[in-house]
Amino acid sequence: MMKLILKQSHDRRQSMYKDILRHKDHREYQLPQGPWIMMQKWEHLLFMHFPVKEDLIERHLPPELELDTYDGNAWISIIPFKVRAMRMRKMPQLPYFGYFLELNVRTYVKKDGIAGVYFFSLDASKLHAAAGGRIATLPYYYAKMNLKKKQDEIIFSSMRKGKSEVGFMANYHPVGDTYHPDKGSLDYWLMERYFLYSYRNGTLFRGDIHHKKWEVQRAEANVKKQTMTPFLGGNSYTAKPMLHYVQSKQALFWMIKRNF
Repeated sequence: MMKLILKQSHDRRQSMYKDILRHKDHREYQLPQGPWIMMQKWEHLLFMHFPVKEDLIERHLPPELELDTYDGNAWISIIPFKVRAMRMRKMPQLPYFGYFLELNVRTYVKKDGIAGVYFFSLDASKLHAAAGGRIATLPYYYAKMNLKKKQDEIIFSSMRKGKSEVGFMANYHPVGDTYHPDKGSLDYWLMERYFLYSYRNGTLFRGDIHHKKWEVQRAEANVKKQTMTPFLGGNSYTAKPMLHYVQSKQALFWMIKRNF
């Protein structure tokens, strides 16, 4: 009986992976070569996008990257969410290690004309996730984090360990129906990116991911604390953020490699 249950679970996962890989028409570039190495399920994502002056961001980018802009504006995004069902390829899911909270700060860049994202920071609620991310060259930090769901409201908080001034607290919820951002729109430009960059010791690294096309909702948020971008200085945000909410998304990751 147990063997049957395990086989059925394995078959469902394989079907899910194939389904994700089959949906690729929304990508501007082909899927990366070689096998993916990790899968994650993201839940209760808030995308808080701020327009920012170009020079405030450009000075913090690696020299190999070009700041990407939309209608002359640079953007920075703060993204809290929950990671669930994380597993390495062909390995069983480990209950404790497979879920944690995360908070990303990213901007939008190009390398050789290819659009991607550059991470300034990624905070995680479990030490193994932060340590593993560091090993993979990503700028992870360990933080005390909490997420609660009350009906449609998500209550999220994060305070970085050892850096009490770096944190984020907000209540947020979706508004309206789900939709797929139209190609060419700002929503699409912000969301549909499948290359990530990190920089360590003078070396640029690139990671590839894949998932189905984003299906989003508008969102409302009550932000009680936001000190995740001290490097930008005060009064950096001169306009209200654009907000998106995503209920869940399953994503596949490829090995992060040195970008030549």
